[in-house]
Amino acid sequence: MTKKGKNIVHKRLIRSYITSATSISLVLVLVASLAVFAAHAGVVARWFKENMSVSVMLKQSATETEGRAFSEKLAQRPYVKESRFISKEEGAEEMKELLGEDFLSVFESSPIPMSIDLKLEGSMISTDSLDVIKAELLKNPLVEDVSYQESLVEALNSNLRTISLAVGIVILVLLAISFALIGNTVRLNIYTRRFTIHTMSLVGARRSFIARPFLRQAVVEGAVSGLVASLLLYALLRYAGHDSALFSSLLDMRLVAAVLGGTVLLGILICVVSTLMVVNKVAYISKDDLYY
Repeated sequence: MTKKGKNIVHKRLIRSYITSATSISLVLVLVASLAVFAAHAGVVARWFKENMSVSVMLKQSATETEGRAFSEKLAQRPYVKESRFISKEEGAEEMKELLGEDFLSVFESSPIPMSIDLKLEGSMISTDSLDVIKAELLKNPLVEDVSYQESLVEALNSNLRTISLAVGIVILVLLAISFALIGNTVRLNIYTRRFTIHTMSLVGARRSFIARPFLRQAVVEGAVSGLVASLLLYALLRYAGHDSALFSSLLDMRLVAAVLGGTVLLGILICVVSTLMVVNKVAYISKDDLYY
């Protein structure tokens, strides 16, 4: 083959390699994005649960000193993340914001009682746990009532289970699709060299010897594709975190690092498995089938 012909073949191989690596990287970005979402599902669920308030209404006879002391005592409970005492004046100001300045004019004295807003640990946000906590709080002589949105708790737990199941199914389906897409890309790349592989098998080359250079290329291609996909996803996450303080606070970089590392390993695994399957098939294909 002339030098010009070799250059043409070399350029075609480079273009084929770049196209293959790009296709694999884009598929891996999709898989890794869902994996990041799935990995943070628990974090997001915990955030929603820990930001749901339980209101402890105190009796009119309770003094502010007693209320503040009780709030500090509740803050020391293992299941309480945050305890905030709300005086009558603070409660009235909050009601004014909701109902307007004149809502108290019909009352001779403020009907707004002192209260304590509790934010609980996420593991305690379930109907059974909240019922136990409510019963315990009502035993205190200072407490008039304990309220929380029971329907919201039930809906939150139910929807989280549904979302987790749906995300798990989508990830499995996407993994199957990505394996098929990446496998086809690798197959096309190797199939262009089927005549070389067939010639090597005719002269007595072992299957392991034939597969070795292709496996090395598969490892490099999978690693490069996985690394590119990881960098793209990391850049997207950093951009989203820069625009949203809440998103940034919920993002656990240890989980992200684990997903990004898994993306590189997944790229290598899929490329290697697909390469082995194709090489083993092409190495023992009949001469007539090489043209189809």
